[in-house]
Amino acid sequence: MNPTAFITGATSGIGKATASLFAKNNIRLILCGRRSERLAELQKELSQYTEVTTLTFDVRNREAVIEAIKQLPKEFQQIDVLINNAGNAHGLSSIQDGDLDDWDAMIDINVKGLLYVSKAIIPKMIQQNSGFIVNIGSIAGKEVYPNGNVYCASKHAVNALNKAMRIDLNEYNIRVSAIHPGAVETEFSEVRFKGDTEKAKNVYAGYQALQAIDIAEIIHFVVTRPAHVNIEDLVVYPTAQASPTLLKKN
Repeated sequence: MNPTAFITGATSGIGKATASLFAKNNIRLILCGRRSERLAELQKELSQYTEVTTLTFDVRNREAVIEAIKQLPKEFQQIDVLINNAGNAHGLSSIQDGDLDDWDAMIDINVKGLLYVSKAIIPKMIQQNSGFIVNIGSIAGKEVYPNGNVYCASKHAVNALNKAMRIDLNEYNIRVSAIHPGAVETEFSEVRFKGDTEKAKNVYAGYQALQAIDIAEIIHFVVTRPAHVNIEDLVVYPTAQASPTLLKKN
């Protein structure tokens, strides 16, 4: 049977691009997100290539995560690959001007949400003595930049959890990897600027940003290495970007 991948945040950006690429490479899919209509459309589109099922939940809701995964159809119970992709940035304020609701959202989605999903799936991988977990981090998990504060802290936590997972799960033949992208042109900036499309567009103006498919191709490469190979940590920048704050624009 072809491998099965569980992808959070599958309705847009990196998650959606990864789902599409996986489907075209005969990887069975469990697609997760909050937007049921988008999930239904994606399932219809990708079912021509592979078997697809969907789960609608918010990763922040611990009970919803656990219950949804418990309800997976029998044929999707074995999960070979987990892509912890769901994540968000909210606001771009200094620490003294930060919004508490924004802080809660970032910590709840980027850190606790990743933990809830992982907690529900890791026992399955331990039982089968195999698996691959890919945590989608960020360059914000490697360096702190002005006004990045809590978002950077949440992605530093992802970086630490990635290392901790690899150590704790080593004895169970479970590979763990993190991909840390720089500027990727997705809905990310629209969320960060709370729907201000002009501000979001300016983030990607004047240079060639990474595209979601660029990261999807890297994820696919990582998870299809031979069983004895674990690419454990990758930082990916667009050519124009040298650091979180240094971009060469036209």
